[in-house]
Amino acid sequence: MSSYPIAPQRFRHRGWIEYAIVLAVLALVLSSLVATAPRFDALGRGIARLFAPSGLLMQMFPPDFSRAGHIAGKLFETLQMAVAGAALGLVFAVPFAILATDRLSPQPVVRHAARALIALFRTVPDLVWAIFFIIVVGLGPAAGVLAIMVDKIGFAGRFFAEAMEEADTGPQDALRAMGASRMGIIFSAVFPACLPSFTATSLFALEKSVRGSAALGLVGAGGIGVDLKVAFDLFNYDEALAIILMMLALVIGVEQASGYIRKRLI
Repeated sequence: MSSYPIAPQRFRHRGWIEYAIVLAVLALVLSSLVATAPRFDALGRGIARLFAPSGLLMQMFPPDFSRAGHIAGKLFETLQMAVAGAALGLVFAVPFAILATDRLSPQPVVRHAARALIALFRTVPDLVWAIFFIIVVGLGPAAGVLAIMVDKIGFAGRFFAEAMEEADTGPQDALRAMGASRMGIIFSAVFPACLPSFTATSLFALEKSVRGSAALGLVGAGGIGVDLKVAFDLFNYDEALAIILMMLALVIGVEQASGYIRKRLI
C-alpha cells in the first residue's frame, strides 16, 4: 500500500453537454477575435503614426491649460450632473428594487414587470438615453441628469434587489408573524440588514456617474464633453489633453473620496 497521500481531485467529471458549452464559448471567442480584432500590420502602422514627429501625441504635448478656469467650471457642471443624476436614480431605484424582490413584491406580475424595467434601464446605454432626453427636454445638463438617473435606476435597482433577496429572512418572518405590515418589515428588518450593501452600491453608482457624465456632453447633454468634442473637432489636441488630464483628476478625486467613505461607513 502506497504511503503517499492521495492527491485531491482537481476537476470533477463533466458531461458532454458541459463540454459542448465550453467548446461553443471558445468558438465564439475565437470567431469574435478573428472578425473584429485589428490586424497586427494595421495596428503597427497606426502606432507608428501616433508616435511620428507630426503625430497625434506630439500635437497633444505640452497640454494647453490657458482655459483652465473655463474647463474647471465645466467640470464642476459635470460633477453636479453626476451627483444630481445619481441621487435621483438611487432614490427611484429603491421602490423598483422592492417591487422586484420575491418576498417583498405584492404580485408576481408586478415583480416581473419591475425586473423587466430594471433590465431595460440597465441594457440601453446612457448615451442613447441622453439622446432620447435631448429630444424630450432639449440640449443641456437637464438631459444629462435624466440620462444618468435612468441608468442608475437600472444599475442600483439590480444590486439593491439582490441585496434584499440575500438578506436574512428570520427577522422578516418574526415581524410578519407579529402582524407587521409590509412597509414595517421593509424598514425594520430589510433595510437595516442591507444598509452596508446599499451604501457600497450607491458610492459605486456615484463613481460610475462621474465617469459617464463626461461622455454625455459628446451628444449635447451638458458638461465637459462638449468642450472635449469641440477641441478634437478643431484639432486643438493640446487643449483636449488638458481637458482629459483635468477629467482624470476629478475622477481620481471622487474615487478616493468614495473609497474613504466606504471604509468609514462599512
